[in-house]
Amino acid sequence: MKISLKRVNIFSEDVERIKKLYCTAFPDDERAPMFMLLRRSGRKGVDFWSLYADGEWFGFAYAITEDDLTYLFYLAVSEEKRGRGLGSKALSVLKMKYYGNRFFLALEQLDETAENYPERLKRRQFYINNGLAPLDRTIKEGNVIYDVMGTGGNVGPHEYIRMMKNYLGFPFSRIVSMNNSGK
Repeated sequence: MKISLKRVNIFSEDVERIKKLYCTAFPDDERAPMFMLLRRSGRKGVDFWSLYADGEWFGFAYAITEDDLTYLFYLAVSEEKRGRGLGSKALSVLKMKYYGNRFFLALEQLDETAENYPERLKRRQFYINNGLAPLDRTIKEGNVIYDVMGTGGNVGPHEYIRMMKNYLGFPFSRIVSMNNSGK
């Protein structure tokens, strides 16, 4: 099976199905405005990818890179394509695409009282099975606090803040932070 990445911009044929998947795969408080994602996708270091397996669309990924640091901001596989190993294959292709970089992502904290705790546990295990390890960090974006997982080395709070300041601009970068998790 050949996994390929196709760049997404505001004129891409996949935008409508990406929007639909985005709204079903991520809760409201975890979604950045789609117009912002699309608008910034043309910037240096910002990659919005449509994911294909043997020419058939199955999801999207969004990554922000600065220096040797890549933040996988979003990764989603369409519901009807889940459970076929496509997420693992896509993640493998993305890690190769950004080979040599410290590669990290944020995911919902493991909270046993959360309604979707089994889903959170499964998601965390997916990333562990695909070579990512928990980092001793948390990220706060808006009102949501995430655990951080990655590969290739740790990420310093100052690096994350600089990356987000460059991506979001100064006023909006004040709604994000990174701290030691204290776990």
